[in-house]
Amino acid sequence: MEQMVKGTYVYKVDPEKPDPNKIAACAWLLKTGKTVAFPTETVYGLGADALCPEAVAGIFAAKGRPSDNPLIVHVAKREDCELLAEPVSARARRLMEIFWPGPLTLVLPRRKGVSPLVTAGLDTVALRMPDHKVALALIQEAKMPIAAPSANVSGRPSPTCAAHVLKDMAGRIGAVLDGGETGIGLESTVLDVTRKVPVILRPGGITRLDIEAVLGEVKVEKTQEDEAIFLPRSPGMKYRHYAPEADMLVVEGNPNRTAEEIIKEAKAASAAGKKVVVLAPKEHLFRYEGFWAVSMGQEKKPETIARRLYKLLREMDDLRVDLILAQGIDSSGIGAAIMNRLRKASGFSIRRV
Repeated sequence: MEQMVKGTYVYKVDPEKPDPNKIAACAWLLKTGKTVAFPTETVYGLGADALCPEAVAGIFAAKGRPSDNPLIVHVAKREDCELLAEPVSARARRLMEIFWPGPLTLVLPRRKGVSPLVTAGLDTVALRMPDHKVALALIQEAKMPIAAPSANVSGRPSPTCAAHVLKDMAGRIGAVLDGGETGIGLESTVLDVTRKVPVILRPGGITRLDIEAVLGEVKVEKTQEDEAIFLPRSPGMKYRHYAPEADMLVVEGNPNRTAEEIIKEAKAASAAGKKVVVLAPKEHLFRYEGFWAVSMGQEKKPETIARRLYKLLREMDDLRVDLILAQGIDSSGIGAAIMNRLRKASGFSIRRV
């Protein structure tokens, strides 16, 4: 039996063996133009029929998302890309063979029939095949490509469990497929393969080294602080994203100097009566004795930080924190994606020491 929260259906499913009847019920909602939130290996997405402009408009309305922020379209088969993109280059096909299903989104030339709402009027479309049995089952049952940004109010931390989705979206969307917590915890890597040298527009679970092992040279889009001045060819490039309600400062650099700077800021804010929390890797918590410090995860295992980050930011909101002071980590590998999200969550309030 499904539940209902403020008019939104909630279908709890086994992430490994999702109930076909619950999948069918959500696929029917999609076919009738409704929105459905569903889990992927990265975060929960808010899906609608990518080929129906009215349905896609429902995503923007539910999220309060600016219409010039493009969406990622999810497919269940590589062949489905032909409905949305042309041409699909040989190097794009090679990446699909190696990394799909998985957390890699490819920016390709779009077909003329693709709604400009999906692409924000651009001549490209962003496509990926999620590595999650619930997501794939839903796409296959609905028999349509599904446009799906993260299932949260625009600008807020992305949801990594159904409870996050419902807190933001209950009453705004048709249904949620509750498949438990997501695995990676950060959105997919977005790679523009329309350029002579492919460019990473958003770092994610597939790293630059992973891609370079297949393609050779790969570039990274301009510095994150300057993103807002560029045409947003990928989700998350123009507006503040992943942001908690509290003010936030990210301090980067040598761990000793970083800790000194964070402690100085914590003392000043506490003296002003603010509720302050320090987010730091587990290995560095000893530096903040006497302060409220919370582990982000292990710096030696940055995937643990990726998995916890959005959940932590939401927890700080629940605790009504006034100021979050976050210690930066090494930006190699998936650390690039973690630092990308931390910087954006702070509104680019960054101090390098």
